[in-house]
Amino acid sequence: MRLGVDFGGTKIEAALLDSEGEIVARQRVPNPGDYRAAVAAVAALTGRIESEAGGRAQTVGVAMPGSLSAVTGLVRNSNSTWLNGKPFLEDLNAALARPVRVENDANCFALSEAVDGAAAGRRVVFGAIFGTGCGGGVVVDGRIVEGVNGIGGEWGHLPLPWMRADEAPVRCWCGRMNCLETWLSGSGFKRWSAMSARDAEEARRAGDARAAVLLDALADKMARALALVMNIIDPDVIVFGGGVSNIDWLYPSVRGKLIAHAFTDKVDTLVVKNRHGDSSGVRGAAWLFGADGEASAHLQ
Repeated sequence: MRLGVDFGGTKIEAALLDSEGEIVARQRVPNPGDYRAAVAAVAALTGRIESEAGGRAQTVGVAMPGSLSAVTGLVRNSNSTWLNGKPFLEDLNAALARPVRVENDANCFALSEAVDGAAAGRRVVFGAIFGTGCGGGVVVDGRIVEGVNGIGGEWGHLPLPWMRADEAPVRCWCGRMNCLETWLSGSGFKRWSAMSARDAEEARRAGDARAAVLLDALADKMARALALVMNIIDPDVIVFGGGVSNIDWLYPSVRGKLIAHAFTDKVDTLVVKNRHGDSSGVRGAAWLFGADGEASAHLQ
C-alpha cells in the first residue's frame, strides 16, 4: 500500500492507496497552523489511518505548499509562511520513522492527474491550480519535472502577462508585483471582482450580465497566463484544479482565447477539469514512491 499526505494550509489529509490506486482508508484533520503541532498531527493521522487499514506503509509521500531549498534543505516559497525556514523533511522522517518524500502540492496534483486522472495516457501534462493560491506542476512521461533549482512549474509567481490599463499593479505576499496568484486564484479573483468565483458563476447562471463580464475577464487572464506555458512546454493537456476549477463554463472560454496569445496557428492542447478533485493532492503524494519503495516520480 501507498500512503499519501496532503498538507494543506487549513487541513491535513492522509490516505492509503492499494496497488490499483484505490483509496482504502482516508481521514483529515484541521491543520493547527503551528509548526511543531502540525508535524505531530501528521504522525498521529498516519498512525490512525494505518490502524484503520490494518497495515503499515513502508514509505510516505507528502504534498506541501512551497518546496525544499537545494542549498539548506529547509522549506521555502510556502504561502503558509510559518513553514518557511523549517526542516520539514527531516522532522517528518524522524516523526514517521520511515522514508518520506515531500513535494510541492501543485506537482502532486499534476502527477495524480497524469497517472490515472484526467490526463492519463498523455505525455506532457501541466496542472494549473486555482484555489486559495495559484500554482502549477509539470509532468512528462509520468514524472514530475522539478528542475535543477527545484522550482519547475512555479507558474503562480510569474507576473500576469500583457497587462491592461484596468489591471492596477498589486504586490503579492512573496514581495513581487502582479504574480498570477494575485489575479487567478480564488482569493485573487475576489480581490479584483469583489465577489467569490462561486457567487459569480451562480449569478451568471441567473442572467447577471456583470458576473458574466467578470468571469470572461478571468478566462482572458487565464488564457494569457497559460499561453506562456504553451510557448515553453507545449503540453498535451492542461488540467485545472482548485475551487475555481469547478466552474465548467471556463473551460471552453479559456481554450477559445488561447489562440490569441499562444505563438501558434492552432491549439491542439486540451483544457480539462481534474478527475480526482480534492483527492488529487493526497493521491499524487502517494504516487511519489514506486511500488518498490523507490522515489520514482521525479525528473531533474
